[in-house]
Order: sequence, then structure tokens, then C-alpha cells
Amino acid sequence: MSVNIGDTAPDFTAPTQTGEPLTLSSLRGQNVILYFYPKDDTPGCTKEACAFRDAFPQFKGANAVVIGISQDSIASHKKFAEKYGLNFPLVADLDGAICNAYGTWVEKSMYGKKYMGIERATFLIDGAGVIQAVWPKVKVDGHEADVLAELAKRKAAA
Repeated sequence: MSVNIGDTAPDFTAPTQTGEPLTLSSLRGQNVILYFYPKDDTPGCTKEACAFRDAFPQFKGANAVVIGISQDSIASHKKFAEKYGLNFPLVADLDGAICNAYGTWVEKSMYGKKYMGIERATFLIDGAGVIQAVWPKVKVDGHEADVLAELAKRKAAA
């Protein structure tokens, strides 16, 4: 990862599935769950997105917003969000700058072939814009519960 716990989260402005720009720093004052995923409407990515969707009330209760990021197009994000009723923004990192800033654009390997792609990763950013937790190489099953547990732990400690 290019960023670590305690670092200021790299700011960005990029379009969401609605075509409207989203600027990370505009969300100061709230916890931000920034999750990177490889591709819209694929099995693991769909499962992860739907888990975040279903846990939306708990995230909202923890003063947290969820943002998904991949390099898919705005049109692809729109179709994916509509198909699964996703209730949070999907950012289109069209030039890969956000993935590069967060260190999620990595060399991967499948069936012995190496290629570049997005490593599934999640970042918890606090209201001051500081990274408080990082989940690299995310396993989808139960991930949203891990993120909610971290938010609850931080709230209890505050």
C-alpha cells in the first residue's frame, strides 16, 4: 500500500455513477469507508457491494459513508448500481490516479500469467481525513462486519 495508518488520505475528485463529481475532502466530519474493487458486476465484487448495501443503516449510524472505487466507466457503474440497488457512490477512477495514490494498482497473477489490476482493499478515513485502518487483500466474506467492528471499537474508545 502507498498509504498507511496515520497518513492523510490522498484527496481526489472523480465522477460517480450519476456523472456528478465527488471530492473526498468534501466529506470531512464523517468517517469514510473507501473500498477498492476490481470490476463491476463480477461475483466477488457484487457480493462485496451488496454486503455494504445491506449494512448501510449500520454505517450511517456510525457517521460513516461508503464509497466504492474501480476503473470501470461511469456507465458501467450506473448499470451496476441500478441492477443491485446500491445506495452509495461508485467512483469511476478512469485514469487510475486514485488507485495509484492508494497503492491498489498492483501486479497480479492468474494461471501463471502476470497482469496489472486492482487489489481489493479498504481504507477507513476519519472525519479529519486521516487513515485510521487499512484492510489489504480483502476477503469478501464478512468484510463489512470487520469494518463495522472497527468503527464500533473507535466509537467506544472516543
